[in-house]
Amino acid sequence: MSELKVGVLGLGAMGRPMACNLASAGLLEAVWNRTSEKALSFASEYGSIAAASPAALAERCNVILTCVSADDDLREVVGQVQTALNRGDIIVDTSTVNPGTAKSLSVQLAEFGVGFVDAPVSGGVEGAVRGTLSVMAGGDSADLERISPVLGAISATVTHMGPVGSGQATKAVNQVIVAGVAECVCEALALSEKLNLPSVRLLSVLGAGAAGGWFLEHRGASMLEDRFDTGFKPALLLKDLKIVRELAQDLDIELNTVDAAIRDYEGLLAGGNEDNDISGLIRLKRGSETGK
Repeated sequence: MSELKVGVLGLGAMGRPMACNLASAGLLEAVWNRTSEKALSFASEYGSIAAASPAALAERCNVILTCVSADDDLREVVGQVQTALNRGDIIVDTSTVNPGTAKSLSVQLAEFGVGFVDAPVSGGVEGAVRGTLSVMAGGDSADLERISPVLGAISATVTHMGPVGSGQATKAVNQVIVAGVAECVCEALALSEKLNLPSVRLLSVLGAGAAGGWFLEHRGASMLEDRFDTGFKPALLLKDLKIVRELAQDLDIELNTVDAAIRDYEGLLAGGNEDNDISGLIRLKRGSETGK
């Protein structure tokens, strides 16, 4: 492939910092966002191009990094860019979607000679900002080799999990753990409040032992201080968990933790907590009917 010219479709909470890191690495050519003001502001700040449409972005770039919210959004933007791409170009999708969606889009793009890598990420908004995300990638090994500078600019680790769809399958497993840990930590800290335990000492002793982990370390203090504005939105995790539930139904496997988490996050959103991050789940665990 010639010089890498990367375009980013989607400048949300994760997409924008990834685009920032690509710009810092000298790889970013253009950006697009459904809300054009975001793209214009970003382009002015980082010296890139704010494309008028996904197709206009694709005409300037040979690697397209997508970061959108759901399967239908991904299908839509891929449909808009595919005829503007050249043979040998690659789409790298960092969204979280159904593995079947990734596979079908790969087949669709192959008809145009365009590669597709599903590369969902983990590490939260903080990891996106620092460029320390973990990428779980599915796709052709040659495509991954060609885009390695792109993935290297946004992440600390890249793991090739297998063919297209393997990245999304791995992300589904990841989200089961994320949801389960959030359930446990929120319940535990709600209990600690009822027991009137000193929060600073509690977090210190828990973090030093077997109960320690990313969620407790990064969200424990903010939860106990009633701050829920840092990271992943509950509506997005709920969307991910519904993908996991579909996979589980297809595979005839019971995932009780996922079913419980879906009920909880539906309740959290019904209580008007859509602007909080997922650690706002502690509000339900405290026993409030509305989650507020």
